[in-house]
Amino acid sequence: MNTPQGVAAGATPAGPAADAVLLTGNQAVAWGARLARPQVCPVYPITPQTPVLEQLTAFQAAGEFNAEIITPESEHSVMSACIPASLTGVRVFTATASQGLLLMHELLHYASGARAPIVMANVNRTVASPWAFWPDQTDSLAQRDTGWLQFYVESAQEALDTTVQAFRVAEQLLIPALVNLDAFYVSHAMEPVRIPAQAIVDRYLPAFNPPHRLDPDNVESWGNVVTQDMFFRHRQALEDDMARAPALAAEADREWAALTGRSWGVVERYRCEGARTAIVTMGSMCGTAREAVDLMRDAGQPVGLVKLRLFRPLPVQALREALADIAELIVLDRNHSPGCGGILHQELRAALYGTSVQPRIHGLLAGVGGVNVSPDKIVEFVHQTAQREALPESQWVR
Repeated sequence: MNTPQGVAAGATPAGPAADAVLLTGNQAVAWGARLARPQVCPVYPITPQTPVLEQLTAFQAAGEFNAEIITPESEHSVMSACIPASLTGVRVFTATASQGLLLMHELLHYASGARAPIVMANVNRTVASPWAFWPDQTDSLAQRDTGWLQFYVESAQEALDTTVQAFRVAEQLLIPALVNLDAFYVSHAMEPVRIPAQAIVDRYLPAFNPPHRLDPDNVESWGNVVTQDMFFRHRQALEDDMARAPALAAEADREWAALTGRSWGVVERYRCEGARTAIVTMGSMCGTAREAVDLMRDAGQPVGLVKLRLFRPLPVQALREALADIAELIVLDRNHSPGCGGILHQELRAALYGTSVQPRIHGLLAGVGGVNVSPDKIVEFVHQTAQREALPESQWVR
């Protein structure tokens, strides 16, 4: 049983002012799911996501998690169970990683098209072949066109808070959401986490009550064959609601901060005042980059960090504002798109193209496949790129 250290099986979650307890990122995700009160949780175990399922079943065995946990025969079947459950009007949570997420790909499109606001935690892990188990964000970034919201978290605390916030935003938009945490660096690392009281989450997250649902007393249907024009209008409506996500995510974060004292933002600027150079990245790399920025600031170098927490939809306006006074960007991508390079690098170039924000942009493939990137190594990256022209293609660095 994965009972968190400092939290007995029957313990009452702490309020925002209470002492922190030690949780892994996976346990924090499970706590976030428990606090959100989903009614159905189809899950299939896969390394390094399995502890999420183990923690949820431990909660259920202790009488602390009133949800139907389903363990189908594959991740494809997991999403096949999530979609109709969500369409009946109940809150749905699941979790996966790597090849499991790839196996769901077909149904990820179906979920967003059906406007089923499922929340899924994904533990970012290398994709085969060859076979490996280390942190790499290619698995989720490969799903960027499936119509799911995508959040990337830096720590266990952020994983818990973002899981709750994701339900809030997903259910407002009727769009599913993916909460991504790096394998091992976040999923298995134990950190102090403050668990909000259930009453706080209940106040923050209203009961899920969609306007349409599968109901034999009020018959509706999903997935019918439609005309070209109907399909066009359906996709247009999905895009329009996606465009609302950055503002709703920012609002959800502000309200969470009012209740818990914790805010994560959509795009975060760290020590960017007067900075000439900014490191841009996502996930656990942000924590390492903070240390590198502190080292460089202590040495008198004007360097900051811009952390992207919401990747889909890309918060273009927020990024342009965050980078407006920065002359040089160093984008660290823990992913690899063959023939394209770093995905965040290319997305950022597109977001800034044709605007008054025209920094030099250097794309570095750093940490791909879980290669360790230390604060000193990031300092080295900054020094090495200082004399280069902007890089149209991402460069491999180790």
